[in-house]
Amino acid sequence: MYKILLIEDNEYIIKGIKYLLEINNFNIVVAKTLKEAKNLIKEKYDLIILDLMLPDGDGLVFYNDFLHNLPTLVLTAKDDEDIISSSLDKGVEDYIIKPFRSKELLSRINKIIHRKQSNEIIKVDNIKVDIDANRVFVEDKEIKLTSLEYRILLLLFQNLNRIVTRETIIDRIWDISGNFVNDNTLTVYIKRIRKKLNNDNIIKTIKGIGYRVDK
Repeated sequence: MYKILLIEDNEYIIKGIKYLLEINNFNIVVAKTLKEAKNLIKEKYDLIILDLMLPDGDGLVFYNDFLHNLPTLVLTAKDDEDIISSSLDKGVEDYIIKPFRSKELLSRINKIIHRKQSNEIIKVDNIKVDIDANRVFVEDKEIKLTSLEYRILLLLFQNLNRIVTRETIIDRIWDISGNFVNDNTLTVYIKRIRKKLNNDNIIKTIKGIGYRVDK
């Protein structure tokens, strides 16, 4: 039975989604605040359904801080292109606009979960990157990376045995964060990734050019 965490504060929506999922053999856990959700995400879930407007904070900020490695479907009451684009850029699997049809929600949930059953995995030495799940493991123990750290590592793993220039990486970071990123900032990110992976040699520095991961 698939397990889903619903982060939503509207009682009417909670009852509707809970009923829909339970009659379709899903196990559903509900958090009405981000504070509750923070405690509940210690458990393992097949999918997170996340409202963007919660009483104690912004759902997208919470996703970026705590859920970026977990498959997440965003609920939003705003049909706003910027919000939707920002959600997808940060790595959410899909979004659905309120009010929504039950069959549409169920279809999107099933598509995400079934897609996750055939994950693409890249492995180098004892490090494994699960691309579809946006998760990184060292010796089968999950390592928590920030969204930008993960995307830098993913870019390098997707270009095994090839140099990825600093300019290319910085351009990708700029596209994701929308904030100014300079050469020194990238150096800091690389150091943090190496430290979290507990491996100073996995990402090789090609002096004056960029970085490379060899398999």
